[in-house]
Amino acid sequence: MSGFELAEAIAVLSHTPSVYATLLEGLPETWSGARERPDAWSCKEIVAHLIEGERSDWIPRARTIVAHGEAVPFTPFDRSAHLEEAARQPLSNLLGLFDDLRTDNLQTLHAMKITPELLQRTGMHPDLGRVTLENLLATWVVHDLAHIKQMTRTLATRYREAVGPWNHANYLRILQES
Repeated sequence: MSGFELAEAIAVLSHTPSVYATLLEGLPETWSGARERPDAWSCKEIVAHLIEGERSDWIPRARTIVAHGEAVPFTPFDRSAHLEEAARQPLSNLLGLFDDLRTDNLQTLHAMKITPELLQRTGMHPDLGRVTLENLLATWVVHDLAHIKQMTRTLATRYREAVGPWNHANYLRILQES
């Protein structure tokens, strides 16, 4: 395993909006609105959650670390703030908005002129305590990838019964993960 590389992180972060769009754009609501379980988010709700993160999590917290270090704790992230937006906007709008916000946030990140020293600057997470800017940026990348996995599991669940006897751990493990 290798350590964190800012340029690599930015490369992943810049690609993920198109991954989400390729996976979801044009799908019927029966697919984009499907859920793994009754209490799980649909793919549309996941995109709205990503939008909320772009607005109130990653860059705002990076700015807090750079400007204040541990002196100003992060504002807690509201994990359900996105549900209203998901309910009122079509998926295509959400995908476009996510792409726009991500582009703006990566431009903001670039303008911050992050140095190796700045990556080690610490901030205060409300639940986790002390975290570095590097931790935050690495988490942003892994968060994107985790939601890609969640979306593919959610979509696969749509055909859980239709696959018949292949719905066993030895064949379609993705259906066993949900």
